[in-house]
Amino acid sequence: MSATDGNGLKDRIIRVGTRKSQLARIQTDSVVEMLCKQYPGLHFEIVAMSTTGDKILDTALSKIGEKSLFTKELENALERNEVDLVVHSLKDLPTSLPPGFTIGAICKRENPHDAVVFHPKSCGKTLNALPDKSVIGTSSLRRAAQLKRSFPQLEFRDIRGNLNTRLKKLDEKEDFSAIILAAAGLRRMGWENRIGQILNPEDCLYAVGQGALAIEVRAKDQEILDMVSALHDGETVLCCIAERAFMKHLEGGCSVPVAVSTLLKDSQLYLTGAVYSLDGSDSLRETMQTSVNYPQQNEDGPNDDVQHVGITAKNIPHRAQEAAEKLDLVASSFYKDHRWDCTFHW
Repeated sequence: MSATDGNGLKDRIIRVGTRKSQLARIQTDSVVEMLCKQYPGLHFEIVAMSTTGDKILDTALSKIGEKSLFTKELENALERNEVDLVVHSLKDLPTSLPPGFTIGAICKRENPHDAVVFHPKSCGKTLNALPDKSVIGTSSLRRAAQLKRSFPQLEFRDIRGNLNTRLKKLDEKEDFSAIILAAAGLRRMGWENRIGQILNPEDCLYAVGQGALAIEVRAKDQEILDMVSALHDGETVLCCIAERAFMKHLEGGCSVPVAVSTLLKDSQLYLTGAVYSLDGSDSLRETMQTSVNYPQQNEDGPNDDVQHVGITAKNIPHRAQEAAEKLDLVASSFYKDHRWDCTFHW
């Protein structure tokens, strides 16, 4: 099957795995809609399921100790051939996937930055304008570590639950003056009007892969892999390869809260990466760049399905992907002399 016709799949129903949350369903619906436009003759069925991360709501994610909190059950279904592909938020996927799986597509990225949603009594304010000791809710140690540095007059506390639950906790109680959420999720839910402030990279770098949707497939299911590859967005893929390679390098040694920001401009890929102590008092931050100006070549052969940090993207120049992935070598030289006694969080 070519990546443009889908004829080999017309006689079957393609099952798409997803989490049960409202946001996950919206994201999956958007992916299925794109696939239907690309392949109008194909038929899709959405299979929703709960993951471990959806079920454990009374414990901070950083204390659970499981990297595949939001993916394991979905990957089990993929392995058992109960679904043909799975839609994830890319930031939920570890940099090393289980054997036999690959990320077959990364869709065009939504706004990757973090956003502040204020309590109704604080609407119209910014974080700097809140009274000292105001409490800010976040489920992310990455966000808390950075924001403690930028806004030392504020206090930060954990808040769990899906988007709906966290917004309800904010609006109906007096526990929080504001909460920090991913702008992408708010926009996809149609709640952009709740965004009171977008955090710029100087205040808060974002999580690896934040704002991007990934489609995970069985690596040897060539028909499905070819089909979903049509949804790859080249710029997003290169940025996310660089981000995931940066995080993978840090996972290999001492691990700390990790944050990034990437930009592709004039064929130059820029990655700003940072690591923080848990309380935000110590940090290392550096910006790296590389050229990704390589033409697409006919690369059929033994390496035509090569993965870069779990991503298979044959329709994007291989040498450009290699350059993006090798940015972590620059990170290695920058961080090699630092050893922090911390736990990895994103």
